[in-house]
Amino acid sequence: MANLQQREELHRTIWTMADDLRGQAGGWEFKAYVLGTLFYRFISENLTDYINHLQAEAGVDGFDYADMMDEEAEAAREQMVAEKGFFILPSQLFQNVCKTCEQDENLNMTLAAVFKAIEGSAIGTPSEDDMKGLFSDFNVDSIFLGNDVKTRNKNMAKVLLKIRDMNLGEDFQDNKIDAFGDAYEFLMTMYASNAGKSGGEFFTPQEVSELLARLAAADGHEIRSVYDPACGSGSLLLKFSKTIGRENPNLMYYGQEINPTTYNLCRINMFLHNINYDKFDIQLGDTLLNPLHRSLEPFDAIVSNPPYSIAWEGSKNPLLINDDRFSGPGVLAPDSTADLAFTLHMLASLSESGTAAIVEFPGVLYRGGKEKAIRQWLIENNRIDTIIQLPQNLFFGVGIATCIIVLRKGLRPDNRVLFIDASREFVKNGNKNRLTPDNQDHIFHVFAERKEEQYFSRLVPNADILANDSNLSVSSYVEQEDTREVIDIAKVNAHLKTLIAEGEELNKRIDEIVKELGGK
Repeated sequence: MANLQQREELHRTIWTMADDLRGQAGGWEFKAYVLGTLFYRFISENLTDYINHLQAEAGVDGFDYADMMDEEAEAAREQMVAEKGFFILPSQLFQNVCKTCEQDENLNMTLAAVFKAIEGSAIGTPSEDDMKGLFSDFNVDSIFLGNDVKTRNKNMAKVLLKIRDMNLGEDFQDNKIDAFGDAYEFLMTMYASNAGKSGGEFFTPQEVSELLARLAAADGHEIRSVYDPACGSGSLLLKFSKTIGRENPNLMYYGQEINPTTYNLCRINMFLHNINYDKFDIQLGDTLLNPLHRSLEPFDAIVSNPPYSIAWEGSKNPLLINDDRFSGPGVLAPDSTADLAFTLHMLASLSESGTAAIVEFPGVLYRGGKEKAIRQWLIENNRIDTIIQLPQNLFFGVGIATCIIVLRKGLRPDNRVLFIDASREFVKNGNKNRLTPDNQDHIFHVFAERKEEQYFSRLVPNADILANDSNLSVSSYVEQEDTREVIDIAKVNAHLKTLIAEGEELNKRIDEIVKELGGK
């Protein structure tokens, strides 16, 4: 893990780059250049380190791939593409391009050629889809970088050199992997906090991601695959790489994302966390209408924060009601709110021993109509394990209190749902609320032990929930603690009696004064 000094230095560097580009590239444009450059440095050093280690193991002392001639390096192309998923010539490595970037009057063309060559190295190989378009958001001729080529090249050189000068540790394997990932997460947090709702769609706060990962892995069974059908930038999937992923190097990561820009972000994020191309499968497309991982189901763990209450084809598409993902309840999620369509898709994708932990808009817990019918079907089939009410204001751009629905197909200990009211499990952090490690631990241990705790959790039989209109709102089942001050009626009456006596005495005094004045 990058130490505190490294982390603070990384954050300062990113803030400095933001200041340097202020007024030129803002919002997503700024993030695209910094993240693209960070990714370029990572894969350059990753490949260099990999080849250098191979040479060291072969007994070649003092070898450095970055010093090789391109013609000599070509001999390694096929092997590197097969093992790493891409290939970069020595002259096109990040560290070598940086050496002349300030003097390169054609830096825009140099970078465009490098990025095209890196993506092109995978064409016709198993990693082609993983590499295609990864640099598409790094527009070297964008007006956001400046009004002319000279200005744009100057700004790009600034970003290259600041990324080059980041202290990411001496040993690539021990330090840089976590450092690169930490820089990415800070960059995403910074962007989301300044971009409001539009930025929040790319990013789930780290502490929420951590909690979801822990919930989905709580049973301790062997997890070979983790899936997110609305994966965004991949933060939820990657929490598994920091929890059980390192203990299970064969863990596979699957995700689908509808937004092309966010789809690129997710794949870049996988590489930045040193997940090799053959260990992830991220697809671009509409999961509800065209799920692209069905042949790979079922998945052992599912974590997701799908978009809240978006419209979908629903009843407008006559094929959907017969789709095995949605046919169980006999009704489709409303056309205007696809929340429970995502929920049913994830349930269908889950293995019999698996667990799904899903962030949901709270309306799905109590709204009537078709959503009530879907809830009823889920409860009758004993698929809902736990409902957790989260604090409000955790997410960027979303002030409402969200909830987590935990689904299971098998391993259900009883026909009851555990309700957890974690609405007060937070600390203030600027203008946002945050789940601390202690908050997470409290929620997780109550969940894992399925225990009741006054004012915090309660186990409710499915039959009672069905009798209550299949209402899953936590507040309907967990008693709220009365924090109002207890009133002592006896003390109030005694105080009132004293006030009345004092009032009578005051009235007598006023009457005496009036008489005295009248007598004069």
